[in-house]
Amino acid sequence: MRVTKHQRQHRIAKLLESRPVTNQTQLVELLAEEGIEATQTTVSRDLEELGALKVRLPGGESAYALAELPTQQIVSGEHLRRVLGEWVVEMSASGNLVVVRTPPGCAHVVASALDRSAMAGLLGTVAGDDTVLLVVAEDEGGSAMVERLQGLIEPARLSNGGTGQSRAAGGNGAPSDQRRR
Repeated sequence: MRVTKHQRQHRIAKLLESRPVTNQTQLVELLAEEGIEATQTTVSRDLEELGALKVRLPGGESAYALAELPTQQIVSGEHLRRVLGEWVVEMSASGNLVVVRTPPGCAHVVASALDRSAMAGLLGTVAGDDTVLLVVAEDEGGSAMVERLQGLIEPARLSNGGTGQSRAAGGNGAPSDQRRR
């Protein structure tokens, strides 16, 4: 079956996570078992782009491994503060949900930083063009999450000399459910 480069690389990453893969020929065969056609040259290029390394396994055999998958990389608190401070323009909560507004085309940046923040109580995000929906654990609640995020945003805005364009969590005096048009 024909798959895109990203689909193939995603599958390669899953294979490397699930079992020892000792050489490129074996990887080509494992992909073929799943119906994915790839040449050794393509697999070699994919492994390089994924940053795969040969590591020594217990017993002396070596196998490919990924140093760290991008989705598993945890962003620093400073990076999260900077992203929130620069891109969040408004937040509001309802139950265990939080709606975060960003400038058009920027929601994915905020969602990715939040997803990789390992923030307790944050179950996940869904990003559109200028809106991110945060699903928060019920015992935490959306309002508490807004307060936590606001606490991260304020230091970032102060370090920007107060030039941030954001109006987070009603900081502009407008009702929190007011929508931009």
